[in-house]
Amino acid sequence: MVRIALVEDDAGYRRELTEYLDRFAQGCGEHFSISTFSDGAEIVEGYTADFDIILMDIAMSYMDGMSAAEAIRRVDDEVVIIFLTNMPQYAMKGYSVGALDYVLKPVSYFAFSQRIQRALERMKKRAEKYISIPFKGGMRKLAVSQIAYVEVQDHDLTYHTAGEALTAKGTLSEAEALLGGEAFFRCNKCYLVNLDHVDGVDNNSIFIGGDRIQVSRAKKKALMDALNNYINEVSK
Repeated sequence: MVRIALVEDDAGYRRELTEYLDRFAQGCGEHFSISTFSDGAEIVEGYTADFDIILMDIAMSYMDGMSAAEAIRRVDDEVVIIFLTNMPQYAMKGYSVGALDYVLKPVSYFAFSQRIQRALERMKKRAEKYISIPFKGGMRKLAVSQIAYVEVQDHDLTYHTAGEALTAKGTLSEAEALLGGEAFFRCNKCYLVNLDHVDGVDNNSIFIGGDRIQVSRAKKKALMDALNNYINEVSK
């Protein structure tokens, strides 16, 4: 399922582009979940980093598309943005917010379908799994591969990456469920570690970056088995 946001203040264009998306999906066998917004301010408010592609009009009444894209990029580096405009001189500024492309109005189905196909190809190349976490003050999208480990203290979860530590409310069981199927191992009641980031094991501890994390005795053998299986799988 590809999640698409269509941000367009003209109801006629919203209908037309929704029809184009349905037509494209039927033709190529894709499944689209389409959410529509009538202004940039509408998508920015409470943005949850849940979309794969955003089709963004530039000229809108309250918040223009460029300002909306700048706000979205502060919390979501990965969503594919395509601008819709009848002013190509403004669309060129889209590269400053990492826009993939732009479509000139009036929009033809052929030009539109080319941009959607390009957006899908960009998504497949990235192939990274991301999770959306509600942190204090907003929402953040994190690349799962960049999470070194997760720790819990009281009711606070801290997601540790190479560059920062981000805290959110929750339990370690919830984090484990969210990261299920990935290379994570729960080494004690307080830590969930990414096996890809483990630098070494010493007695009842593992090392991730400069951090030493204790492994419970009951989990030691299971951890070594999980590490061996992970290393063998990666080496195939």
